[in-house]
Amino acid sequence: MIHTRSLLLSIAIGAFGLIGVALYLQHGLDMLPCPLCVIQRYLFIAIGVFALIGAYTSKPKALAGVGLLAALGGLFTAGKHLWVLAHPGLSCGIDPMETFLNKIPTATYLPFLFQADGLCEDALAPWFGLSIPQWSFLWFGLFTLSLGWLLIRRVR
Repeated sequence: MIHTRSLLLSIAIGAFGLIGVALYLQHGLDMLPCPLCVIQRYLFIAIGVFALIGAYTSKPKALAGVGLLAALGGLFTAGKHLWVLAHPGLSCGIDPMETFLNKIPTATYLPFLFQADGLCEDALAPWFGLSIPQWSFLWFGLFTLSLGWLLIRRVR
């Protein structure tokens, strides 16, 4: 039986690890993040933070519930990103969303992590067979299932 703390710590490590992968893709392979990518980064960080805090509190299910909301938001955002990629000609590039995201204090103080410079409709080369938004959708789905299972299971 997987303990709640172990599962939450695994989720936190996974979420923060994905931020590390995103930074490698951005700075190592010059793949600029678009506004939807930046929103997904915020949501991965939220999942990681709430899972990490939940692992060390007396009420882990409350924080797992907030993490689940972030994971569901990530599924929606990654799904929107996939929809944009499936419909060429639509753009979320230089628009009010990008301007808004780039003026948030986190983007001002941590531009290497939260600055949106790419175009959402850019079809980048697949990474291990899947596009980056497909990978995000997959991971948000795994986090949603894990956090949902954590909330509905009975601890003996």
